[in-house]
Amino acid sequence: MSITKSKEGLKRVIGIGGLALAIVNGTMGAGIFVLPGIVGLELGAFAVFGYIFCSIMMAAIMLCYAEIGTRITTSGGSYAYVEAAFGKFPGYIINWLYFFGWGILGSAALMNIIADSLSLVFPVFANQVIRIVFFFVLIGFMILINVRGTKQGIGFVKIITVVKLLPLLCIIVFGLKLVKVDNLFWEQVPALPIFSHTVFILFFAFAGFETSLGVSGELKNPKRTIPLGILSGGIIILIVYMLLQMVTQGILGGDIGIFKDAPLAAVAQKIAGPLGATLLLATAAISCFGAVGADVLATPRSLFAGALDGTFPKFLGKVHPKFATPYLAVITYGTLIFIFSVSGGFKQLAIMASAAILFIYLAVILSTIEMRRKKTDKTENIFIIPLGLTIPFIGIATIVWLLTSLSKWEILSTIIFIAVISIIYFATQWMKSRNIIAVGLPGIK
Repeated sequence: MSITKSKEGLKRVIGIGGLALAIVNGTMGAGIFVLPGIVGLELGAFAVFGYIFCSIMMAAIMLCYAEIGTRITTSGGSYAYVEAAFGKFPGYIINWLYFFGWGILGSAALMNIIADSLSLVFPVFANQVIRIVFFFVLIGFMILINVRGTKQGIGFVKIITVVKLLPLLCIIVFGLKLVKVDNLFWEQVPALPIFSHTVFILFFAFAGFETSLGVSGELKNPKRTIPLGILSGGIIILIVYMLLQMVTQGILGGDIGIFKDAPLAAVAQKIAGPLGATLLLATAAISCFGAVGADVLATPRSLFAGALDGTFPKFLGKVHPKFATPYLAVITYGTLIFIFSVSGGFKQLAIMASAAILFIYLAVILSTIEMRRKKTDKTENIFIIPLGLTIPFIGIATIVWLLTSLSKWEILSTIIFIAVISIIYFATQWMKSRNIIAVGLPGIK
């Protein structure tokens, strides 16, 4: 079968399975290895309702992405959706929030988690020089894979997703026989503030699915692939999360608080002894590596799309003549992850990430409503969310509620960041209007 190209010159090679696995990989990072302990300590056996409630909220957001994703099928994901609905300036803000506030800082944090995990077994990884070399090799490998072709990039994501899912599935399968049924009953319903706080934590464990939609310009039949890929990936994530919670709660019971920092490792040790705990430690490192790999595959497409729209430097919009990939965007993005991984300074900025993703989700939901109002897409097979505006409004209510739970520093850092980016945007637009040629600032050709 021939491989089609998008109007951007990129090859459409990613199908439903590839997108679903990319969503699973991008969402299930380091959090899954501590999440059962946090949730179990707060909610006990009542945790199942926390997952259900959280999945309903996240489903409302995912459905909005599914609808607008079938309307806007070019590269860029969240940026492309907001830009199409509201114009370049809002799209520019969202692109910066996404690729820097959420993508680079998040991936840099994951790279350090990988090194920290390995240092528990191999102390040499505590050495800063070794860490720098290690980061350079791993990120360089991811850059090389994704420059050589999107098919190779998504192939790597598929492999790494299966590798990190297998140990988790083994915990579920072999742990079921150790579950004590009495540990799965709750004596009382948790207080509403405790339930709300735990759902808030759970919500961010589901965040990250949107990263994989950055490759919209390389999806086969995106009007079918996007909704089915989101649905499949979301269901897999929910099932794995709930089963791991059930097994962990069922095995550890009231002792879950003792192992709250590494509950899955404790369960693995009860199943397979010290070897099991070591394997889980390796799986945690692989999981983080896979999440960064998915990010390096998808997020550079936002830089690429911004370059094509004239809001990011023009060189980022170049497509490799042989591999048909946005290779300079990939190299630039990977390099930035490397810089922040070794600098350590990103830790002070990382508090912005949770606020950034909420603003991005809110913008995409509003963009979905706006694109539906415009009715600019006359093609068939557009996925339309049922129940009118009910589901988008559920998504908006969810975001507003979660924003009220953020600290003042998370909100303030995001507002300051948006203000700085706005100044850069209007300054570069002013310079363009006066025909001043400048190089290196975002938004200048």
